[in-house]
Amino acid sequence: MNISLNKSESYQSKFASRIAARLNDSTDHLPHDISERLKAARMQAIAQRKVVKLQTVPVISVGGNAAVMHLGGYHPNLWNRFASLLPLVALIAGLLAISSLQEQNRTEEIAEVDAELLTDDLPPAAYTDPGFLRFLNVQGQD
Repeated sequence: MNISLNKSESYQSKFASRIAARLNDSTDHLPHDISERLKAARMQAIAQRKVVKLQTVPVISVGGNAAVMHLGGYHPNLWNRFASLLPLVALIAGLLAISSLQEQNRTEEIAEVDAELLTDDLPPAAYTDPGFLRFLNVQGQD
């Protein structure tokens, strides 16, 4: 992108030089009063000229598996800072939401296991009895 901008500036510069040369060649044949009026007009035009500010063109840098877009000069202001912090805030909010949902799922699973244990035919103390564990192992081997 910078290459095309430099070429465009060089073409404009060459064109302006040719026009200025043609105008200077023609002024040699003008009467003195007209050349003085033109000189005064040039001075006024130079004094009132507007400074043209070139806008920066976004540049895309590609490296590896990522592409990054650079916007000319960096001018930190409130909106730029807010925009740069917004993804971080969204990430933190997402992580908190995921953590809350996982905690809720764990609580529901524990409540479901407790409900199964309490509504089972066997009392909860039977599961802690070592004899019951041997009974289950022997039943599983048969």
